[in-house]
Amino acid sequence: MPNPKEIDGEDLKLRELGFDPNAPALEAVRKLRELRGNPAVSDLAIAGALGAIADPAAAAMLAEMEAEAGGTLRRAVRRSIYRLRQRGIELPADHAPKPAPAQKLSAPEPGLSALISSIDVEGTQIVWLLKARPQGGVMRLWGLVSETLGLLGVRTSTMTRRELRAERKELERRAGGRLVEADPRLADFILCEAYRNTPESRRAQAGDFLAVRAEFTSVPPPVEFAHPIYTELASELGGEPSPELLQEPELAGFRFAREELAPYVEEMNRARESLIVVSRASQEERMLAILDRAVGELLAGERLRRLKSRLENGGYYMLRDGRRKAAGWAAAAAARIRDGVDLKQVGFFRALIRKELATVIAEDSEQRQAEPRLVITPAEAMRAEQERAARIRGPR
Repeated sequence: MPNPKEIDGEDLKLRELGFDPNAPALEAVRKLRELRGNPAVSDLAIAGALGAIADPAAAAMLAEMEAEAGGTLRRAVRRSIYRLRQRGIELPADHAPKPAPAQKLSAPEPGLSALISSIDVEGTQIVWLLKARPQGGVMRLWGLVSETLGLLGVRTSTMTRRELRAERKELERRAGGRLVEADPRLADFILCEAYRNTPESRRAQAGDFLAVRAEFTSVPPPVEFAHPIYTELASELGGEPSPELLQEPELAGFRFAREELAPYVEEMNRARESLIVVSRASQEERMLAILDRAVGELLAGERLRRLKSRLENGGYYMLRDGRRKAAGWAAAAAARIRDGVDLKQVGFFRALIRKELATVIAEDSEQRQAEPRLVITPAEAMRAEQERAARIRGPR
């Protein structure tokens, strides 16, 4: 992810090289075309500048860039295209971007299969990577992954298929949920990604994962992976992800730390108690502004990566578990993150942050009611005075 200060510096460099954001649109786009490829500026800066030019020529150039871009640049281009669409500028039909080439996956190694569990409220998931043995039975790599702590542990065992079925049934009984069949390449990626995200201080506890993995596959540990949810649910990606998705177990447990939410909760409480706010409409406007900022600031960096992974892997599990509608919502939400869409404009992400803030506000309110208080806020004092005056006047 590029450093915002670096991008600001590159924007300044664009101006030093002759780009004027206030010039007529066609002239501004022409200058950006000239500067593209100049080693002094990056395509990220050019894509950002194009997103501020409300003209079809800017949209056409962004479409051309998208057809050639990948990774961070592709997301930046799509953000700018989205900004233009918000201002009524659509991509010309003859400049429609070509879809990015799908990442080619090597075929699964013969004899490999996998089972995965749902993601629990703690953000942990069980992954079984299975390899058939020539002499009968299977080898099993049993892994436990955490979206915050990485790979918690791995172990291997050899068993008959009957023993495997019995252990699977017992685990499902104890966990209260099914293990579902999964693409072994996805299971392998989940394990490898968890290992990469494991702090060095904890890796010894996770065991010698790479040596254990080598007994199951000779393929190098994957660094990138084209998640199958985007192809298996391609028809649902354009739909609006419903806030109802938050009721599914895989998403219901996705939480933010209280200290991350605290500044926004404090602002909302101040806005609610402020004597300056005299109308409900202006108070609601302040609340919405705080919510917008919370969405933009909380859904970023590592938190956003973690949420995208939860949506992808959770959606994949839901699909295999027979919950296609919810899986489609998860895929659509994950695609919004993948494509760099402004999440403040997506109802699902606003609902997620609103739920998190409301939970903390409710918990704080219950705690305050349970504790005796000697100090009251100015707003509470005013309400108490109004109630006292009304009792003195009595009914009219």
